[in-house]
Amino acid sequence: MEEKGFTIWFTGLSGSGKTTLSRMVESELRRRGIRKVELLDGDVIRTHLSKGLGFSKEDRDANIKRIGFVCKLLSRNGVIAIAAAISPYRAVRDFNRKEIGDFVEIYCKCSLEVCIERDVKGLYKKALAGEIKNYTGIDDPYEAPLNAEVVLETDRETPEESVKKIFQKLESLEYIPPSEESVYTAEEEEKVKKRLEDLGYL
Repeated sequence: MEEKGFTIWFTGLSGSGKTTLSRMVESELRRRGIRKVELLDGDVIRTHLSKGLGFSKEDRDANIKRIGFVCKLLSRNGVIAIAAAISPYRAVRDFNRKEIGDFVEIYCKCSLEVCIERDVKGLYKKALAGEIKNYTGIDDPYEAPLNAEVVLETDRETPEESVKKIFQKLESLEYIPPSEESVYTAEEEEKVKKRLEDLGYL
């Protein structure tokens, strides 16, 4: 199968696992021999591409549109672009989806309590104390996707389980070829085999 350019867009609250999972997906794609992969992390983009932008709604929208524009260029040129950004507003994510076309939205669904527990920088604590204004999930809204291709429950699943779900979706959408490795464990294979035998297929 010819390598096809498309965008994998991770969205979710700060601490929901976007960066960890996007890196694992990038690593697995490369392990499978897919070379044209670029990871755009929200924090890194803010330091370079979106330097000078603040956290008003207008600035957040501009930041997400900039990431989307880069993803569009990469995808158009046969690269798998992976974006990991909070991207809190539904309308701007939908704008990017329309602009890019080949767009796989991955919602890292995670309870606010768990996100706060994971927050090593202590930003949620500062936002709750009123020291940081317009913090997503505290005093600024996060609009969850309505029709994401993949919904991960990152407060209940292991990262490995989440990555498996992502790859199953990418394969079913025919964005990437199926892995040559079995998707079943030996135990699961036995169950499938037994079921087929019971049905008279084997």
